[in-house]
Order: sequence, then C-alpha cells, then structure tokens
Amino acid sequence: MKVAADVAELRRIRGLYSGTCGLVPTMGALHAGHLSLVARARKECECVGVSIFVNPIQFGPGEDLAVYPRSMEHDLDLLAQAGADFVWTPVTADVYPPGFQTWVTVEGVSAPLEGRCRPGHFRGVATVVAKLLNVFIPDRAYFGQKDAQQVAVIQRMVQDLNFQVKIIVCPTVREQDGLAMSSRNAYLSPAERRAATVLYRALMAAWARYEQGERNPAELRGTMRSILSDEPLASLDYVSAADPATLAELDSIHDRVLLSLAVRIGRTRLIDNLLL
Repeated sequence: MKVAADVAELRRIRGLYSGTCGLVPTMGALHAGHLSLVARARKECECVGVSIFVNPIQFGPGEDLAVYPRSMEHDLDLLAQAGADFVWTPVTADVYPPGFQTWVTVEGVSAPLEGRCRPGHFRGVATVVAKLLNVFIPDRAYFGQKDAQQVAVIQRMVQDLNFQVKIIVCPTVREQDGLAMSSRNAYLSPAERRAATVLYRALMAAWARYEQGERNPAELRGTMRSILSDEPLASLDYVSAADPATLAELDSIHDRVLLSLAVRIGRTRLIDNLLL
C-alpha cells in the first residue's frame, strides 16, 4: 500500500493505476464501518484509494475538532490489511493552502436537520469532497448510510456539478446492541455507552409502528421522542421523518421515508437514521 502526503505525490501514485478506481473518504479513527466501505470498493473496483483527513472547515465553534480521535499508524495498518492500494494523508495546508477562498455550497438539502444545528457544516463537507473527487478522480466513491444527509448533499453536488463519479451508499454498520459505529463513540463513558442504544431503540420503535401500518409521520416522530424521553442521559436535538432525497419533512407517507435523529448523550452528539 502506498501512502502520499501531498497532492503531487497522490496524483503520481494515482497515475500508476488503470481500470476502475474506488474512493473511500474518511477522517480516520477507523472502525468496522469504514472497513466495510473499503471491502465493498475492493470487491467492485480494480484499485482502491482512501483519504484520511480531519477536515477543519466542517467543524463549528465549540465542536470537537481539537479532541477528535486520531490514530494514523493504526489506521494505515488496518487499511493495508483491508487491501487499500493507496492512501492520502494530507495536512491542512495541503488541502487549504494560504489564500484559499473557494467554497462549495449545496443549498436546499443542506439546510434542515444537521444544517440547522451545525451552520456551515455542509459547506465544509461539500468543499472537501469536491476536492477529493478532483484529486483522486475515482469512478466510484463510497459513503455510509449513517450520514444520510451528508450522502444527500454529496449526491446533489455530484449531479449539479456534473462530476463523473457514481456515489455508492453502503448500509450502516452497527454494534451487537444496535448502536451505529462512529469514531465519536470513543468519547462515551460506560454508562453513556449503555444509554446510547436509545437512538437505535427509538428508530426500531418507529419502524415497528410503520410495519403495523402507521403512515402518519407525526406519529412516527412522536414514537421516537417518547422512547428518547425515557433515557435521562439523552438530550434531543431533533427527530425527523423526511423525504430521503430533499430532507423536507413529510406530512404523509406515500413512498420512502427517512427517519433520523440527533441526540446528545452526555457531551457526545450522536446521529442515526433508518430508511423505510
């Protein structure tokens, strides 16, 4: 596995590979969810590239940029074992050199939910992903369903800006008790880790009502809120029952619906979703 630090070196390495290329963008602190994306890319593409970059511009004031988990050596070992062909590990100045002043803003789909709670977050996401697509020039790029709004924003950007890449959305990987895998789970104390299962339990309760025939989005939102309110360590940011493509809240369900929620367990903010 080859490792590149700067853009020039990455492009030189990328030029060594022909055939279909799959890209897995990450912020490091890799877990089984990330590795499932690499495995999918390895299965479908002739070469696999991975980025490890904690993107500062998608963190807002007071968020966890300074303490975000970093484990570069361990991550590179995991990627080598998973079969990645090359990895880009830039520093911030490589991605945003002095004088950088170009941003990608995807309107509409980025506004609600995470966009409302974390102003500027998706501008940071769209800008860095556009740069990654431009540098890696992949045929396919792999993202997890856990970050459903991020996926919707990237899909909109790719369509609107005519990127020649297919966005592949892979299932959320979960712990045995249902908690969605996330690098931020490392922040949780033992008691908070037990409490964090409330996100999955809330989604499952709403799913059960849906399976029983409930098609009123307000009722599904209410079910999620009810489960969350029973957990004393949980502080709710939002629950949502929205159109999966636009993220607009639904008044009635005739096709697909994305159930999502953001919850603080202690000081740790977690998100999860379920597509029905």
